[in-house]
Amino acid sequence: MKNRSPPAVYLYLQLILLLSTTSVSLQNPSSSSSIVFATLGKLDYDFDIFTLPIFSETTSQNHERQFTDGVSINYNGFFLSSTSSLSLVATSTSSPPPLQVVYVTERYGSSNIYLDGIYYGVDGTSELRRRSVCEKGSRIQIPLLRLEDRNGQISMKDRPSISGEQLIYVSTHENPEVPRKSWAAVYSTHLKTGDTLRLTPYGIADFSPAVSPSGIWTAVASSGEKGWDGEIEDLNTHIYIFKTQDGSERVKVVEHGGWPCWMNEFTIYFHRRNSDGWLSIYRAILPQERPIKFQTVVIERVTLPGFHAFTPATSVGNKSFIAIATRRPTSNFRHIELYDLIRNEFIEVTRPISPESHHYNPFISPDGSLVGYHKCRGSVNGGKRKNPLLLENIKNTEPDFSLFRIDGSFPSFSPDGKRIAYVDFPGLYVVNSDGSGKRKVFLDTAFATAWDWKRKGVVYTSAGPTFSSERTQVDIISVNVYEEKISELGSTPSYKTLTFGGQNNAFPSPSPDGKWVAFRSGRSGNKNLYVMDAIEGEKGGLRQLTEGPWTDTMCNWSPDGEWIAFSSDRDNPGGGSFSLYFIHPNGTGLKKVFQSGKGGKVNHPWFSPDSKSLVFTSDYAAVSAEPIANPHHFQPYGDIFIVKADGSGIRRLTHNSFEDGTPTWGPSYIKPVDVVQLPSSGSSCEFDDCHWLSKAPKYGVEIPNKPRCP
Repeated sequence: MKNRSPPAVYLYLQLILLLSTTSVSLQNPSSSSSIVFATLGKLDYDFDIFTLPIFSETTSQNHERQFTDGVSINYNGFFLSSTSSLSLVATSTSSPPPLQVVYVTERYGSSNIYLDGIYYGVDGTSELRRRSVCEKGSRIQIPLLRLEDRNGQISMKDRPSISGEQLIYVSTHENPEVPRKSWAAVYSTHLKTGDTLRLTPYGIADFSPAVSPSGIWTAVASSGEKGWDGEIEDLNTHIYIFKTQDGSERVKVVEHGGWPCWMNEFTIYFHRRNSDGWLSIYRAILPQERPIKFQTVVIERVTLPGFHAFTPATSVGNKSFIAIATRRPTSNFRHIELYDLIRNEFIEVTRPISPESHHYNPFISPDGSLVGYHKCRGSVNGGKRKNPLLLENIKNTEPDFSLFRIDGSFPSFSPDGKRIAYVDFPGLYVVNSDGSGKRKVFLDTAFATAWDWKRKGVVYTSAGPTFSSERTQVDIISVNVYEEKISELGSTPSYKTLTFGGQNNAFPSPSPDGKWVAFRSGRSGNKNLYVMDAIEGEKGGLRQLTEGPWTDTMCNWSPDGEWIAFSSDRDNPGGGSFSLYFIHPNGTGLKKVFQSGKGGKVNHPWFSPDSKSLVFTSDYAAVSAEPIANPHHFQPYGDIFIVKADGSGIRRLTHNSFEDGTPTWGPSYIKPVDVVQLPSSGSSCEFDDCHWLSKAPKYGVEIPNKPRCP
């Protein structure tokens, strides 16, 4: 596959490219609706790339440099060699030359790969001592991919690198058309011509590419032809290598391994979960004979059990050490450490200066003098958020609607599209679609929102805890956001309880005629669907819509009144798999509409305003990156999709490694620009590490009381 786009790496095009990247999608005259969804934790990450000198006797927090500019999320860096033919050095007489990093960024509504160069001044000393180079100094910033010219390649880019004049990266824009098959594939783009070539064979998923020092070979973590089985702790990928030029001579060199990196043309470091339960660093020594035979590759374990070690980084400029991310039993955070390959000793890098911050995915400069990584902006987890976005515009290739991420969950539009209700635990909020007029209309924990079609200002929600058993105290209430009552807490909207007994009554969805509300309830001992009177609740009339020893949930009534869509695990009750079903409001016509393969999930369906399509969240596209390279997500790797009401024509709307969910489809078109709310006092770094790193493996391995560091 080849694409062409204009040159992107020369400085005289920098301004043009930057402007083209920052521009938002043009409003289509026929556009009439918007989709809004939530992403677990993403708006709290605030990642930037930082660097530290290696083996400095005076290393301290003052020597840690924030390299990227604090805009959006910046991660997975790669140092560009000053001798590269694409180096910015050739365009400047600066001495010393700029420090250059290639990285993934999610600014302007989509992911792209940027090349930043930072100049430190003539002496090269004063700026080096500044904690953030963003505070002073000259920055050259170049987007390397023209997304507008790439047919909707608005996808995450995994782990980019540059070899010669080629940009090597991962994109998820091509649909393998197989449920629960990852869309991740490695591509090579020539940065002068824009020619793009897919290096991963069709039907295969590749992650975390790394180019050998000569540029001849690329190593990847590959899941092969196998689809995703839902496992997130260990994808069970294998290491393959192939020719960087065209993807040829592909061969498996390591069984079970991830995140490869090259020390030289014949040595690859990678991580693997050992049989003792610990993630450890390994080394693969390749034979010099070609073609390589898998049986001749020598595998050696480098790090010992007792702690987790992963995402290694190497430097051809210093072959005596590697950098790794660790998660030790003595810390609640992952840190970057150096491992001396000669002395078999660890040297702490990040813990002494930022003990309570997570540090991700190290990379080393070509001369071995600097280590880079990304972490949350600020010195500790708990830094203050800056102007959080209420609605973040997401670039969208579909012409009929705009797409937004909301700083909350379970959004829904009012019938006229002018207001949005959503929850932000605890509490239910209502805001104008332009971001103004934010009000808290219910104080306690709630989830799932829906507006009444006929009674203006009435919002239904589920009051109580989420993800709970059938007998949990959850009841449906209707909140009148315009009628207020005076209490000791002040003036608050009035609400009415519609269900009683609290058997996990949730996910209300009113009928378009305003007479009924569909919902799920565990009152029979199983979570099934019911319909009740919209005004008086179950006291005014109640009937069971579905019945069986399974879970029917997350229902949504179509605007034309014909169908109720819902998610159900009735194919395998209790197995964790959910498919999309339709049923008529009178209980007839039950049918399965869409399934994400065997064992997959299709959740939170919502009809389009014309009832002809649905939006939902699903694991249909499997994973987009190695899970260990990211923070923890509750239900990892869900993306937002739309499908026709007959189950055909599935289209993917989001591409990232976050957990997207709870989408809604509103009747009005919101202009595709970011909507910013007032500055918040909340934390910008309150997220968890991968949960499986928090517990020691149960293999009888003795856990050290302290890190084995000098």
